[in-house]
Amino acid sequence: MPSPLDEYAIHQTTLPFTRVASSDRNFYDRSYFNAHNRDGGLFLITGFGVYPNLGVTDAYACVRRGDIHRTVRFSDALGDRDLAMRVGGYRIEVVEALQRIRVVCEHDELAFDLTWTGSFPAVQEQPHLVLTGNRPLIEASRFAQVGSWAGTLSIEGEDVTVDPAVWTGSRDRSWGIRPVGEPEPPGRAASEPSGGFWWLYAPLRFDDFAIIVIVQEEPDGTRTLNDAVRVWPDGRTEQLGWPRISLRYRSGTRVPISARLDLTTPDGKPLEVEITTGVGVPLHVGCGYSGDPDWQHGQWKGRDWTSTSRYDLTDPAVAARIPYGVTDHVAHARCGDAEGWGLFEHGSLGRHDPTGFADWTSVAP
Repeated sequence: MPSPLDEYAIHQTTLPFTRVASSDRNFYDRSYFNAHNRDGGLFLITGFGVYPNLGVTDAYACVRRGDIHRTVRFSDALGDRDLAMRVGGYRIEVVEALQRIRVVCEHDELAFDLTWTGSFPAVQEQPHLVLTGNRPLIEASRFAQVGSWAGTLSIEGEDVTVDPAVWTGSRDRSWGIRPVGEPEPPGRAASEPSGGFWWLYAPLRFDDFAIIVIVQEEPDGTRTLNDAVRVWPDGRTEQLGWPRISLRYRSGTRVPISARLDLTTPDGKPLEVEITTGVGVPLHVGCGYSGDPDWQHGQWKGRDWTSTSRYDLTDPAVAARIPYGVTDHVAHARCGDAEGWGLFEHGSLGRHDPTGFADWTSVAP
């Protein structure tokens, strides 16, 4: 049957919008947002996704305050695809495409009504491809944007005013293929693993420009994704070459505490960004990302499902999970005389020769 979107002249394939071009069960279409008040006192991560070939739609929201994560999740059967992005008490409203987005979460434990305003134009990132053998594990497109937030956030009944002069963050929209839903049989990949995964993603907002850097490397240091751009208010972008990255980890861990990004402008001049990381949210502790044992994006939980969890990150059982996934950190940045804020997302799992990590147990001296 046709769906409401089929009324619009936006088709990209011969299929109606109830179907997607790929039959891969892992096809997804997702929004991600983060918001923080710069001093690290509060850090919000939230997102919404649809999984057409699994028949599922879901959303999540997580706030870190101190060492406590408060997380709520919503999931339901995916109906006809239309312009509404909502599930349970969660919804996203496009106020002005690519510029202003309203995100609403209604729940007794965690609620908010926040409006995003982009500080610079959204940027299309390089395609992301990760293979396991010859099969795409990840094959996705994504655009990103930095900006500010306004509205109200309520945590366990306590209201917080979100002032755009203080609250900043980043967002992205991605779609394509990545592991979602119930785990698939591991097969050959389980007996022939890659040995490691190294990832860095840093969208940074300065007063006059934004910088977005993405790097992914194999265990031997081979770079499989390299994207570094500077964005200006009028939409101009300039590539910033092949980033050289120096990371400092907290002793005895793989938790990044600072980083230096050595970039190169199109005219060959060096551009250095110094980053200090703040509070972090491990995305696999309650937010549904890979490795989260409590809930996975796209997992069938039944109709009109809602759950909430509270995690103490100092609890040994929770702390033991943190090193085995990707963590989003609040980032304070310097680029010359310019001061900026943003996200420093990092995961270092298993072997990574450039850093000197020999295996899964290796940590910084």
